[in-house]
Amino acid sequence: MQVGGISHRTYPIVPHTFPIRNADPCYTPAMQFSIFGERLAGPSGIGELMDDLGHALAGGGDIKMLGGGQPAKIPELTAIWEARLADLLEESGGVDRLLQNYDPPQGNPHFLKALAGLLRETFGWDITERNIAITNGGQTAFFYLFNALAGEFADGTRKKILLPLVPEYIGYANQSVGADIFRAVKPIVEPIGDHQFKYRVDFDALEVTDDIAAICVSRPTNPSGNVLTDAEVQRLADIAAEHDIPLLIDNAYGAPFPNIFFADANPIWAEHIILTLSLSKIGLPGVRTGMVICSEELATAIGRMTAIAGLANGNVGQTMMLPLVESGEILRLSDEVVRPFYIEKSRQAQAWVAQYFDDRLPYRVHLSEGALFLWMHFEGLPIPSSELYERLKARGVLIISGSYFFFGLDEDWQHTQECIRVTYTMESDAVQTGIQIIAEEVARAYAEAVLPTDAE
Repeated sequence: MQVGGISHRTYPIVPHTFPIRNADPCYTPAMQFSIFGERLAGPSGIGELMDDLGHALAGGGDIKMLGGGQPAKIPELTAIWEARLADLLEESGGVDRLLQNYDPPQGNPHFLKALAGLLRETFGWDITERNIAITNGGQTAFFYLFNALAGEFADGTRKKILLPLVPEYIGYANQSVGADIFRAVKPIVEPIGDHQFKYRVDFDALEVTDDIAAICVSRPTNPSGNVLTDAEVQRLADIAAEHDIPLLIDNAYGAPFPNIFFADANPIWAEHIILTLSLSKIGLPGVRTGMVICSEELATAIGRMTAIAGLANGNVGQTMMLPLVESGEILRLSDEVVRPFYIEKSRQAQAWVAQYFDDRLPYRVHLSEGALFLWMHFEGLPIPSSELYERLKARGVLIISGSYFFFGLDEDWQHTQECIRVTYTMESDAVQTGIQIIAEEVARAYAEAVLPTDAE
């Protein structure tokens, strides 16, 4: 097969399946786990990602950490967090609020009221503090939501979450407490110019059957940086309303904060829409604070789940951010500091891709419309992306194999083995060198696949 002037073999598809029961031959637990226990304790893409991320950040050394979702350390924001902590240490009762008191399971009442007011005034949404529940990060929010809405019901029926567009967030894949709960729709892949492309929802292939409990999208999409248009989101919301099911929108990177939107897009909410926000990507991943904007009934239910699973949520994020939410300063920081910072980081990373990748290689980068990643596709890649991951790791560059992000598909698709996710939030030297090494390893993979007759 000839691609970009290079002859190579195609690699057979080896799709990742979820749950990963006995997928790792080295995984032999000493004790007997339930099916739920195996799903949580066994190997997973998100586990591999966070393990690599944690060890790389904690261990130091010359590691180009281009795999995780770690936000950049923006000096202006770091100064604000340090000042806010100093203020709390000096305030009467500040340490109590920060560390020594339990908040209600649904969230700190003052923070809930402030956030509801901010969203109501900014977007005109008809919400109060009773429409919001705090969780221990967005990951926990979706664990609660997926397992409350989908899975096995009392009457014996089973329902699933519909993903109208994959690739989708790696952290969803293993979250169900029982059997797989995801059904995904293969996207339309739209080439743009010589080296870009964009995924679009294939509405003609989107079917909402009786066993669909909810529709779920991330916006901007993790991993591709895709931003569904306002029209696409409204159409999904209308489809969900027509079938009397919720539309879940993971807004961890979106507006109003941290507003890592590079495309022209606006947030949306209605009674049947469940919108999640997070403090992680504005620069506070360690405080693990997620926010769910939803119906009053569901917000109450999430609070009850929190009480059972963990008594209460952490206080640090809510306490630190309260005055910034009350004043609206969080919006200024998102618009004037965070968004421009990541626009420049994305622009520079794409420039390095253009510099180091040979135009003869069949590479494309997804249109960068938000989030913290470049999503790269190598048509006809002669090795699976998991092997490319290992080759890069051996050279001190950590990326994420794209195959993990295509869960829920019921068909083989070569494309799933040809993509990687590259994070551009680290120091510029690390990102530049990392992209150069990725280009070298991709070129080597194609060169090694040249047929002997072609090499003569």
